Amino acid sequence: MTTDWCGTMIGITGASGPLGRATAELVLRAVDPREVVLTTRTPEALADLATRGARVRQADFDDPRTAAAAFAGVERLLIISTDAVGSRLDQQRAAVAAAAEAGVAHIVYTSVPEPVPANPAVVVADHAGTERALRESGLRWTALRNNLYAHLQIPVIEQAIATGRLVTNSGDGAAAYVAREDCAAAAAAVLTQGGYENRALDITGPAAVTARDLADLARELGGREVELVGVDDHAFAIGLEEAGLPGPVSELFTSFGASTRGGFLAHVSSAVADLTGREPRSFADVVRAARKP
Repeated sequence: MTTDWCGTMIGITGASGPLGRATAELVLRAVDPREVVLTTRTPEALADLATRGARVRQADFDDPRTAAAAFAGVERLLIISTDAVGSRLDQQRAAVAAAAEAGVAHIVYTSVPEPVPANPAVVVADHAGTERALRESGLRWTALRNNLYAHLQIPVIEQAIATGRLVTNSGDGAAAYVAREDCAAAAAAVLTQGGYENRALDITGPAAVTARDLADLARELGGREVELVGVDDHAFAIGLEEAGLPGPVSELFTSFGASTRGGFLAHVSSAVADLTGREPRSFADVVRAARKP
């Protein structure tokens, strides 16, 4: 990763979460750790990064005063969307306002592909509203529209191998599944390189993957035939709930299948390579690596 580093203070929210920590690790390798602010509700979880020189600060988006104080001195800020689907929009609007109050110049935000009303994914409203808040903030902004994480499909592959059936509501649609590590690398690049102001970037894997591709991979890895079973959204949601998933989680995954079916996740971009200088990991490589003992 090359940078034009000149002492800009970088901030990362949610830094104790998987994406936040992965991004923080990359940023800490690229810049002076003393110029990195990591915010979290649980500072003790980042004690190891604090010993490396990072400034760890407590921040809770439900209390904008803590966020404004935590963002003090930060010029480029990565706001990682929280996991409170359906209720996080107010939190994230408050974080944007707190960043403006603290004097942040450029906000980078983790969004989703095509956050438009026609997209049936239940996460769209939160991300669309946050992107709108960014545009209206007067600050420079970059939206990293991360595709679905590849690792979330690993249980699907494992279930297909175990049962010989891959049940899906995604129809003939495709998703450009992306490794979380590639999302982190893209975010770290924007934070450390600068540029990309007032732009939305699709962060994707190298290819769009269909349910048929998933079934073929399961057959290859498991050494058995795998039947592809297409169902409608209602049947898919019921199946997830019968498998033990809570209703809201079932609704979320069902909506991702509907979004895939509608073509909202199929776009493949060169953003990861453009930002990092290397190609993103393929979906099959992510799955194979996860299955190694």
